[in-house]
Amino acid sequence: MTFEIALTLGVVLLAIVTLMATRLSPDLVLLGCLTVLLVTGVVQPKDAVTGFANEGLVTVAVLFVIAAGIEQTGAVGALIQYLLGVPKSRIAALFRLTFPVAGMSAVLNNTPIVAVMLPVVDDWAKKCRLSSSQLMMPLSFATILGGLITVLGTSTTVVVNSLMDSAGLEKLSLFEPAYVGLPCCLVGLSYLLFTSKLLLPDRKPAMTQFENPREFSVEMVVDGSSPLVGKTIEQAGLRHLPGMYLIEIDRDGHVVPAVSPNERLQSEDRLVFVGIVESVVDLQKFPGLVPATDQVFKLDSPRSERCLIESVVSNTCPLIGMTIREARFRTRYNAVVIAVSRNGQRLRGKIGDIVLQPGDTLLLEAHPSFADIQRNSRDFYLVSTVANSTPLRRDKAWIAQIILVGLIVLNTVLQWEILTAAMLAAAAMILTGCVRPSEARESIDWSILIAIGAGIGIGKAMEAGHSGAGPYVAEYLIGFAHGEPMAALAVIYGIGMIFTNLITAKAAATLLFPVAISTAQSMGLDPTPFVVAVMMSAAASFATPVGYQTNLMVQGPGGYRYVDYLRFGGPLTVLLWLVSVIVIPLVWPLSPSVQ
Repeated sequence: MTFEIALTLGVVLLAIVTLMATRLSPDLVLLGCLTVLLVTGVVQPKDAVTGFANEGLVTVAVLFVIAAGIEQTGAVGALIQYLLGVPKSRIAALFRLTFPVAGMSAVLNNTPIVAVMLPVVDDWAKKCRLSSSQLMMPLSFATILGGLITVLGTSTTVVVNSLMDSAGLEKLSLFEPAYVGLPCCLVGLSYLLFTSKLLLPDRKPAMTQFENPREFSVEMVVDGSSPLVGKTIEQAGLRHLPGMYLIEIDRDGHVVPAVSPNERLQSEDRLVFVGIVESVVDLQKFPGLVPATDQVFKLDSPRSERCLIESVVSNTCPLIGMTIREARFRTRYNAVVIAVSRNGQRLRGKIGDIVLQPGDTLLLEAHPSFADIQRNSRDFYLVSTVANSTPLRRDKAWIAQIILVGLIVLNTVLQWEILTAAMLAAAAMILTGCVRPSEARESIDWSILIAIGAGIGIGKAMEAGHSGAGPYVAEYLIGFAHGEPMAALAVIYGIGMIFTNLITAKAAATLLFPVAISTAQSMGLDPTPFVVAVMMSAAASFATPVGYQTNLMVQGPGGYRYVDYLRFGGPLTVLLWLVSVIVIPLVWPLSPSVQ
């Protein structure tokens, strides 16, 4: 073992241990390790930064923008509501949830799908009288399983496919991973359906642990053209809103208290809700409901540029003792009061008739600049914006859907490169207003891109032309597998399976890729099946919450503990290992390389 090999393997081992044992983010760890290899001369500057110009990395960045356009327009929301329906059993609920979500995840990045689905599934679980913990982890796992079907399914498959091109291998077409990804997906979904009741516990999400959360009173009106008109409260999905309660309906001056689930909605009904701020955000995005006050339509900025802002009325506010209407709140602050919270009291009457008191918490709709302007004002305390509260651009949902279909057609039918088609789709999202330029920039997760770029640089350092650590490890693995190609394939997948659950999917893929190539070359075999094993094993992260971001996203809402992922996701990980090792050689034979 040379010094360069020892140093490179030591740096890689340090990266793995650091990612496992600390809370440091993968981008910082991998970038730090790449710096060590660069300073010691193991890798040259041009090779160290080659990952940041990688086609796969740029494609991932562009896909973030496309996903933001889908999310901001609610382009998949109506479809989701239709597909979920009202199941009559737990297995039926899981079937309605996991199969459509897996299908969407094949062509959409799974992170925004989970972000859109979280409040929908939470609400749906209450309607179905199911614990959220029975649905949240299957939601995350279903998106991961669906992402195995196409190259676009996850950012991990995009990156590995691009690495194949840089290594001189023929890249996989959009649906080519489906040869192994589809069997894995179907086996995995079946596993979710029939084992969740046994292996998933009933957990309470963190939000439900507060016995007396701060509640807001908020009014919404059923729009005249709303699809809700004529539906009952139950049919409209307004009966079991998470963290939200419908207390009355004001219909032409006649108040309907203790609203029955069979009460039918009429045009211009004024609905009075009480709920927590997160539920008010969801209510604002509910199709067919608009804020009761028409003041929101008189603000200077368009609704697509506004957000919700929380602020507390100070004891020096000049509006104390006045109603919101008398105070001419909109004219004074260029903001509209959407909801009011006062010491847990349920405030009766219209929002405009509420008399302001010191300590009232107001939920405002305004331009984000309101928070900057009023943060040091004597009129308000604790001014802060509410995350993800910008109203959806539902009028542009059909445009986003056409752009998404166009992306798939360009890549599959017209055989455009994924990067070219994705850049055109992202440009169309911005030009048509589905996503604003500022939102497009904010949607890009730079930490993921840095981790990918640095990981590719470390992979370069392991190649034969540099430290030679890759071929060294490959020889060891071949000896461990006793020179058997099938055993070597299983070992490569097994290592990727372990790494992805401990150090994140992207880091696992970029670090293991050169080892897979070297293993195949040392045995004189075609590298493609080994690379596909890396692609599948790195993308299939189920046994820990830290392996993939969607697992982390559902941990809080599902109330899960770390051991829940190991108990439910561990057997699934091993199951896909067996399926992949059997299927991969049938599609890409372990035959001698033609090179």
